[in-house]
Amino acid sequence: MKLPTPHFISNRVLKVNVGFLLSAGAGNYQDSRLDIPDPLRVADDLDVHSIEGTLRLTRTKEGVLVQARVTIIVDNICSRCLDVVQQAIDLDLEELYAHPPSSISEFGIGADAILDLAPLLRAEVLIEKSHKILCREDCLGLCPECGANLNHEACTCNTEQIDPRLARLKELLDRE
Repeated sequence: MKLPTPHFISNRVLKVNVGFLLSAGAGNYQDSRLDIPDPLRVADDLDVHSIEGTLRLTRTKEGVLVQARVTIIVDNICSRCLDVVQQAIDLDLEELYAHPPSSISEFGIGADAILDLAPLLRAEVLIEKSHKILCREDCLGLCPECGANLNHEACTCNTEQIDPRLARLKELLDRE
């Protein structure tokens, strides 16, 4: 059975025209609210369920300083049982987008005055997703013998097998 493909909105919503800010001069800023409740394909390797938070764009003499506090909902994998679990990631972002693009910053604003938030969000979310996460605190994980997910089914594997290298130690412990 083929599952329906989720409908993703375009990542163009993460592209902001900052021409007005570039022409305004250093010290000017724009506060905005990010509220993207629909699934969004940020990059080929990152889909998010939603993005919510605040965004401040400040003009500096080097470019535009992006400051954001956002919560992003993504799918992640439980480190013990490998089930998919939704994870809320809280990010505090502060990054300079150089204008014109230069080596002082990883991110830049080209002649079109478009600031693309997608590469910054992708980098930060992938770092956060690399941390171990559990589907729940009492996750039982996978059986090391048969691979069954112990949260969903019981297995009949013999869990009393002792590593032959430690058998002598077990004998000593059993005597006491």
